[in-house]
Amino acid sequence: MKMELEIIHGGAPAPDESADVLRLDNAADPLACELEGVRRIELHFPKFTDGRAFSQALLLRRRRGFRGDIRATGDVLIDQLVQMQRSGFSSAVLRADQDVAHVRRQFERYPALYQGDVLDPRPLFARFV
Repeated sequence: MKMELEIIHGGAPAPDESADVLRLDNAADPLACELEGVRRIELHFPKFTDGRAFSQALLLRRRRGFRGDIRATGDVLIDQLVQMQRSGFSSAVLRADQDVAHVRRQFERYPALYQGDVLDPRPLFARFV
């Protein structure tokens, strides 16, 4: 699996107050938000165990067809990065205590995954037919 997720380190970056950045609370309905003119959507992980932002990213990519940057913010750990990429995130802001040196190793651990994902919806066996 090649790593395409942009990693930003150091905890919360300075807030981008641009009109083309949409911040969605993890309880917000991604199917109901206005996406006209939005270049980046920031989805928040309030804690490691709250995975609602994974579903939001998947809905934004598959049902809404959003092609811009979907960024994970909040309590983002290296352990989540592979699944983030698979569900549609294109960038992630790691929690400040996470070691960026371990990111590549996390992606190399899983060179192939059986199920399809946002990047390639075909299961592994169908990619070789």
